[in-house]
Amino acid sequence: MANKKYWQNFSELNSSEKAKKLAENEFQEDLPFETADQKKLADAPASRRDFLKYLGFSTAAAAVAASCEIPVKKSIPFLNRPGDITPGIADFYASTYVSGGESIPVVVKVRDGRPIKIEGNSLSTFTGGGSSARVQASLLDLYDTARLRYPVANGNAISMEDADKMVMQALAGLGGAPLVLLTSTVTSPTSKQVISEFLAKYPGSRHIQYDAISYSGMLLANEASYGRRALPTY
Repeated sequence: MANKKYWQNFSELNSSEKAKKLAENEFQEDLPFETADQKKLADAPASRRDFLKYLGFSTAAAAVAASCEIPVKKSIPFLNRPGDITPGIADFYASTYVSGGESIPVVVKVRDGRPIKIEGNSLSTFTGGGSSARVQASLLDLYDTARLRYPVANGNAISMEDADKMVMQALAGLGGAPLVLLTSTVTSPTSKQVISEFLAKYPGSRHIQYDAISYSGMLLANEASYGRRALPTY
């Protein structure tokens, strides 16, 4: 069995001259780069397969070069780096997510001054580190391109300093008259105390809370049905 021989065709079986020539020249196509004379390189024969390979490579290279162009982003280092910031090292801050009467303790992962992840605070006895879909999605609100990036007065953008001056001038022109402070729902005890101290300077003033998505109808229905103005937990 070790001496058993196989043939690819009858010519090889019969040991014809044509089969011997084909066996001696395994690569029948002439390669254009085999010529030693570089002046004859342009006139060297090229097969159809070589032409298609060169054409395909040129087309692919042009497509890649055209599609890989990206805008230039310049990275500017700190001139005087703050002591509490290390580039590339994340910091974690405890905070509270508040929306629609829902308050959830969270931990915010911040890298180079940019919040990148929100998780529930595992030290909270209220949630035990849990969160919700709205908590996770709230991070995207910080990078919403449609949100206002500066104060606006009469349809024009102004600085924070100009906004403070306008508010102080308007308050000074009240002449002791009461005012109405309109905000969304406030659940923070500290914020409520600041609002109370502010309204105390203007006797007769009121604080009105209004939410774009309000649960007032459900609260009134629960109060009328069960005698308690509250929302069920589950």
